[in-house]
Amino acid sequence: MDEVGVGPWPGDWPDDPRLDPELLEHGDRRNVVDRYRYWRREAVVEDLDLRRHDFHVAIENWQHDFNIGSVVRTANAFLAREVHVVGRRRWNRRGAMVTDRYQHLRHHDDVESFASWAAAASLPVVGVDNLPGSVPLESTRLPRACVLLLGQEGPGLSPAAREAVSLVVSVAQFGSTRSINAGAAAAVAMHTWVRQHVTGHPH
Repeated sequence: MDEVGVGPWPGDWPDDPRLDPELLEHGDRRNVVDRYRYWRREAVVEDLDLRRHDFHVAIENWQHDFNIGSVVRTANAFLAREVHVVGRRRWNRRGAMVTDRYQHLRHHDDVESFASWAAAASLPVVGVDNLPGSVPLESTRLPRACVLLLGQEGPGLSPAAREAVSLVVSVAQFGSTRSINAGAAAAVAMHTWVRQHVTGHPH
């Protein structure tokens, strides 16, 4: 099986303050795109901050949801502005595949404090759930600046969260299951935002 990444830098080291001497000496096996090979973590975050998109992602965390790591990893891939964890502060980071090192995370104790933050930031909150009265994500124009809010796996958006959203969108499903995995729903919603608001391919 081929190793991920690159080995030690061959020859004289480049004079670039973004580069990490440890990585130059020992190689860079991180899960990063090629443009960030050998870069210091802080330098990667600084560069991403110049290009982050105008959407945020939030997920409720009342039962230690295992989807949060997956949501963080996908948010990093689609360059979300921030990921918000609403409820319990602790979550399983394994699914994030260390992408949480490059993604801004914000915690809110409850839905009320999250909703207050969103209102102060003038960001509409868009719920992602197949609730009665939801509109199809596939045919709905998402606000350019917004927060995509997902509920707990299983019960979906909590009653408090339903009160906080200005719009609820649902992902079209055609099989027998009642709902899809929250991490998968988040990925579909983020990709829909990117298709609507970002042109061209980044790599």
